[in-house]
Amino acid sequence: MSMTPELVAVLPAHKFDEARLLNWLQQALPEFGNQMDVKQFQGGQSNPTFLLDTGNRRYVLRKKPPGKTLPSAHMVEREYRVMRALAEHTSVPVPNARELCEDSEVIGTPFYVMDFLEGRIHSHSALKELEREERMRAHHSAIDTLAALHSVDVNAIGLADYGRPEGYVSRQVARWSKQYLASRTDDLPAMDKLMAWLPENLPARDETSIAHGDYRFGNLMLAPDRPDVIAILDWELSTLGHPLADLAYYCLPYHLPADMPGMRGLNGEDLQELGIPSEQETIARYCAQTGRDGIDDWHVFLSFSLFRLAAILQGVYTRALDGNAANANALEVGKRASLLADIGWQIACEGRKPCAEKR
Repeated sequence: MSMTPELVAVLPAHKFDEARLLNWLQQALPEFGNQMDVKQFQGGQSNPTFLLDTGNRRYVLRKKPPGKTLPSAHMVEREYRVMRALAEHTSVPVPNARELCEDSEVIGTPFYVMDFLEGRIHSHSALKELEREERMRAHHSAIDTLAALHSVDVNAIGLADYGRPEGYVSRQVARWSKQYLASRTDDLPAMDKLMAWLPENLPARDETSIAHGDYRFGNLMLAPDRPDVIAILDWELSTLGHPLADLAYYCLPYHLPADMPGMRGLNGEDLQELGIPSEQETIARYCAQTGRDGIDDWHVFLSFSLFRLAAILQGVYTRALDGNAANANALEVGKRASLLADIGWQIACEGRKPCAEKR
C-alpha cells in the first residue's frame, strides 16, 4: 500500500556478482558510469526486481529467479519484448526497456534493464493515500488504460506470435491446473472443484487481445503530481488472451474482504464514501471504451481469475518453502491461496453477475 516501492538490501537468495553486472552494463549502456549501488524492491512475488543507482541515473533490473522454477514461468524475455513493442508503436504507457541479457553467465539468470520511473504505486484499490477527489480519476485512468491496451492491433506492432490467438481461458485453466498440481503442498478442496468446473464452463465467446495477466493498482504507476497512470508494470504473465480476463482480475477486489491480510479488497468498504466506482460502474466504463453492449459469463471470468491467482500464490508458497521466493513475506502470501479458491468456488456456484452496489 506504500506510496513508493520499499527498497531493502538484496535478499541472500538473490545475491549476484555485482562487479560482473557492472562490466556488462558499461558495455551495453555506454552512459552507465563506473559505480553502482544495488537495492532490491520488496513486494514483488515472482521475478526479483532491483534498483541500480549510478549516482547520476537510476535503472531497474528484473531477472529470472535462481533455483528450480516451474515450466514456462518467469520469462523475462517476454516482458522485455512486449514493453519494447508497446513503447515503440503505441501510446500505452510502459517503462522504457533498454537492454535484454539472455546469458545466464552474467548474473546467474536472464535479465533486462529499464529506465527508472518517478511515480507513485498504490497496492490497495481503495486508494486511501489519495485525496477523495483524486480517487475516481485514478480509477478511470486505470480502466481507460486497460481499454487502450486491449484495443492495440497485435499484428501492427509485431506481436501476432506473442501467444495463441484462441482458447486463452481453456489453455490458462490447463496451465495453472498443471502448475498448481506441481506445487501443491496441502489439499485445497475448492481448487479441485474449480479445476473440474472451469473446463466445463468456459466463456461462450472467444476474443483475443494483449492480456497483461496481472492488471491491478499494485502494477500501475501514477504520476507524482496527478492521479493518472504513467506506466503499466510487471508484464511477466502477459500473452495474447481474452481481454475480459484482465478486466475480471482488475475487479477482484470487489469480491475480496476489506480486512484480508496482505490482499485487502473492497468488500466491506463504503465505496461512495471513498469516492471510487462500483464494480458495475467499472464494467460500464470499460464497455463504453471498448464498444461493448455488456458482458456474458462474468462469473466465469471472476472464478477463473481467483483460481489462477490461487495457483500463482501456491507457487509462491512452494518457492518460499524451497528458499528462493522473491519476497521475504512469501510464506504468508502463499497461505492465502485457500481463501481465494473458496471465494472463486462460491462465485462459480452462485453464477454471480456484476453487482450494482457492493458497499
